[in-house]
Amino acid sequence: MKKVLSILIIALMMTGCSLGTDMGNTPTKRVEEYLNNYQTLNSNVLSKLDSIVEEELTFDSDQKSTYRDILKKHFQDLTYKIKEETVNGDKATVEAEIEVNDYTKTLKESETYKSEHESELMGDNGIFDDNKFNNYKLDLLKNNKERVKYTIYFSLTKDGDNWKLDDLTESEEEKLLGIYEY
Repeated sequence: MKKVLSILIIALMMTGCSLGTDMGNTPTKRVEEYLNNYQTLNSNVLSKLDSIVEEELTFDSDQKSTYRDILKKHFQDLTYKIKEETVNGDKATVEAEIEVNDYTKTLKESETYKSEHESELMGDNGIFDDNKFNNYKLDLLKNNKERVKYTIYFSLTKDGDNWKLDDLTESEEEKLLGIYEY
C-alpha cells in the first residue's frame, strides 16, 4: 500500500509541475489551432472566406452565396495529421498532411467543358453567358467527391514566450483551398 501511495504522490507531483506551463504553447498546438479554426469556421476563417468569395467578380449574388456554402463545407471537411515538429531556437516547422476536396480536377474539367461546349454556354444574344458557365462550374464543385492529400510545412516563429504561425505561401493557401496544381 505504501508503494502504491508513493507512486501516486510522485505522479501527482509530476503532473502538478507541468500544470504551471502553457501546454498549448507549442508549434504543433498552434498549427492544430489554425487548422481547427478552418474546421469550425471561426470568425477569422469566415472573414477570409468572404474575401475569397468577393474576389469572384463574374459571380452574381446567388452564385456568390452558393460558392460561400461550397467553401464552408470544404473547410469543415478538411482533415489533417501532424507528421513532425522541428524546433531550432526561435524557429519551428510543423509538417502536416492535409486532406481536402480536389477542386483542381474539377476546375480543369469545367474549363475543358467550356472550350468543347461553347455553343451550349451562349446566351440568346449569341454572346458567351458567364452565368451559365458559372452555374455549371458551381454544380461541379458542389458535387465533387474527389479528395487529395497535400503536405504543408508550417513555419512558426517564437515571439517572446509564444509561438506564432508565419504567413502561409500562396501554394500553401492553394492547398488549403484544394486548388493547388500538382
